[in-house]
Amino acid sequence: MKACIRLCLLTAALMALPLTAHAEWKPVEKVETYAISGQSGLELYRSIGENGPNVGITRAIAYTNFKLTWGVRDYKPRGKDCVLTAGNPKLIITYTLPSPSEPLPPALQKKWEVFIAGVSAHEKVHGASMIQMVHDIEAATDGLTVTDDPKCSKTRAEVVRRLDAISKTRIQGSRDFDRVEFGQGGNLQKLVFALVNGG
Repeated sequence: MKACIRLCLLTAALMALPLTAHAEWKPVEKVETYAISGQSGLELYRSIGENGPNVGITRAIAYTNFKLTWGVRDYKPRGKDCVLTAGNPKLIITYTLPSPSEPLPPALQKKWEVFIAGVSAHEKVHGASMIQMVHDIEAATDGLTVTDDPKCSKTRAEVVRRLDAISKTRIQGSRDFDRVEFGQGGNLQKLVFALVNGG
């Protein structure tokens, strides 16, 4: 199972996004849980496999999702040129994590706390990636001006090109991070082994 972030729709979502000037904004971060059961590490992990969030054809241990909206954007012709102006971004990041539905034996509770802290930290990296993505969008498009574009068609095409590049960079970064974390000797692999072994 892989903890992952919903990035498969990122390119299409970004292409529809309005863009923004640099402004003070903060993401909203929320945590949701799904119930698991078990009185051993192995039982808990099996329950994660049965109840974890569906991601494609598999279930994940945890899941980071986002919703990104913006204030009013505006492509404004200025003479023969086109300038992009916009409102502020609103980024909502939701972390979905497993949570035991009943009290755990003391020794298992300690192991669980280490496990869930590690999983939460992993998902926070995905959340930070989404925040950085918004900053990258701002940096790439703030005040974008395209000359000889009175209908703003070339400006829109340039925005799509830049957002596509940002999207691909974030998707690949997320995949690379998960590959290391779940790979041989990776942090999440170690967390799973520590939870399951001897539990």
